[in-house]
Amino acid sequence: MPRTTGRFLDIRRDPHSDEVLARGGDAEAHSILQRAGFIAVVRLHESYYRAPAGLTEVEESRLAIDAVGRLRAVGYHVDCDERFDTEARPARYPTLGASVSHLAERLREATDTAEAADILTELTAPHDGILAGFKETLSTLAEFFDGLGDASDPYTAGRLRYLADEYVRIIHSDLAHTREQLADRHAPHPGRRACTEQVPDHEPERSAVCACPPPPRALPAPAPPPVGATHLRR
Repeated sequence: MPRTTGRFLDIRRDPHSDEVLARGGDAEAHSILQRAGFIAVVRLHESYYRAPAGLTEVEESRLAIDAVGRLRAVGYHVDCDERFDTEARPARYPTLGASVSHLAERLREATDTAEAADILTELTAPHDGILAGFKETLSTLAEFFDGLGDASDPYTAGRLRYLADEYVRIIHSDLAHTREQLADRHAPHPGRRACTEQVPDHEPERSAVCACPPPPRALPAPAPPPVGATHLRR
């Protein structure tokens, strides 16, 4: 059975740097590591995760044990130092990001422009849409940095406000316009339609269970010419 690299991770204390490092895994595993408290380190030729600076050895071990349990609970294979090993399998609950991603699933199933417009409304609603909440979160994070006290914090707060006031505003305006176009269009998607599960009277196949047309037949790619047929240049 081939080894799926994204399902394997190592969480160990590095003998050279003495840091607790996590290597391997895919995007889902990296999300779990971040929620457990790890910090991403991105280099030119590698990416990995480390425990935050300033933790005691006990706190680092607790963080690593939590990550190992979370990853194994959802089927990842984790090799780790003996002190990080655990039989705990914490319950996993849907994240806010997963709720937003559900909109993509709904869009994949949308059969007309009205459905697509309804789904986009969840992004663009001016009072309680996702983008409105995202903008408010960035602005509130800027307020948080205003009171932290380091010399660079006002710059970070200003950058966050710029993202909220400029970038998010542009995205919101563009998507709201797209939503309005879809709402006015009143058209079915030509490549999608809801299955009525009704068999018409003229259907010749007695085993048919619906009126959906058969999928298009893909033509096989032509075979390469035999080696002997290649003309040699003189």
